[in-house]
Amino acid sequence: MRFPHSLQGRLALVIGLSVAIVWIITALITAATIREEINQVFDSALEETGQRILPLAIQDVFEREDDGTEQLITTLREHDEFLTYVVRGKSGRVLLRSHDADIQDFPPYERNGFLQTSTHRLYFDSALGGSFTIAIAEPLEHRTQVARKTLMALGLPLFVLLPLTLGGIWFLVRLMLRPLHGFRAGVASRGGNNLTPVDTGKLPAEITPVAEGVNALLARLQRTLEAERSFASNAAHELRTPVAAALAQTQRLLLETDDDGTRKRARDIESSLKRLNRLSEKLMQMARAEGANLVTETPHDLGMVLRMVADDVVQPDRASRLMLNVPQQPVMSKIDPDAFAIVARNLIENALRHGDTESPVRVTLKGNGILKVVNAGPVVPPEILQALTQRFARGNSGAEGSGLGLAIVRIIADETGGRLTLRSPATGRTDGFEAILNPAPS
Repeated sequence: MRFPHSLQGRLALVIGLSVAIVWIITALITAATIREEINQVFDSALEETGQRILPLAIQDVFEREDDGTEQLITTLREHDEFLTYVVRGKSGRVLLRSHDADIQDFPPYERNGFLQTSTHRLYFDSALGGSFTIAIAEPLEHRTQVARKTLMALGLPLFVLLPLTLGGIWFLVRLMLRPLHGFRAGVASRGGNNLTPVDTGKLPAEITPVAEGVNALLARLQRTLEAERSFASNAAHELRTPVAAALAQTQRLLLETDDDGTRKRARDIESSLKRLNRLSEKLMQMARAEGANLVTETPHDLGMVLRMVADDVVQPDRASRLMLNVPQQPVMSKIDPDAFAIVARNLIENALRHGDTESPVRVTLKGNGILKVVNAGPVVPPEILQALTQRFARGNSGAEGSGLGLAIVRIIADETGGRLTLRSPATGRTDGFEAILNPAPS
């Protein structure tokens, strides 16, 4: 049997086993005591019966003529005779015996007192200087049956009460540990967007210091994350203006210069500035995904948001590459519209940038809120596919990218209770890439 890992299981097991062992030891001691008392009671009955019958038997022998025959005491009605007796004379001759007495069960008289054979418990007594002796016999099986019935009458309630006691112990331990379960659930529910202190009001005094330590750790973690998010957001925001200015100056230089070398270097600078601008935009999206409440109280139509994103992302020369499939009826969801727009933009841009340029990108929004983006292209190996949702991870397509798009989508999916699934090859195909966003159950 494996020892439970939970405190509740350990307490219930240890306390339950301790109670069971104590009960068993107590029952064994009680059984031994009861058996000893039963033997004492039956021995007393044997002794008292012998002392009562022997004077009567002597009187009966004196009153009747002793013709040398054995006197058999008859019974008024048939019954189980647990005590049988034999009265003998000084020579050992049987003078009187009960109707159910078997002479073979009665050994010769040796002394007054008790004697036990393999089958009977006997009491011997004598009178008139040993001229008359009596032997009272009781079958050992009778005592065994009485002891067994008594112990069963005592033990059966214990067999009923013991499971009830163990169940009560388990229930009480569970009840007493309920505050711990609530504290554990409170800690487990904390994420990057919820690092508020966990309630410690109902916890036992022994656990309160641990809970206070956890709350202190959550507070330090919250300050650290807020500092990181603030830095990333502010840095990305502050970069946009100088990058835009440098990009404008570079593009103006391209228009004003006729030198081929200068134009080449200006195009390289323009390309680098555009990558930097995209990176700053992705950093701002990541800060938005990590630092805000991504679930609203009021549902919004995701279909309308997806159409707006598609119109904004697709350039005129690539309009034919995007195949949008959105239900006519509204697709209502409590996910924040800005967060869903970030998800849709990143998935569509990722498919357009890394997919086959000669094949369309299929974007499907289902009535239950599932967003699916599929593009053609080479199959992504499983080891690369698993790492694509990590920050700054890139595939093997060779296209330019920041490596943050799918990481941002995964963060938003996790924070909203949804799930991002990546497949390659795409479902029903031998090639391609498929990204599926499953929303949180409503």
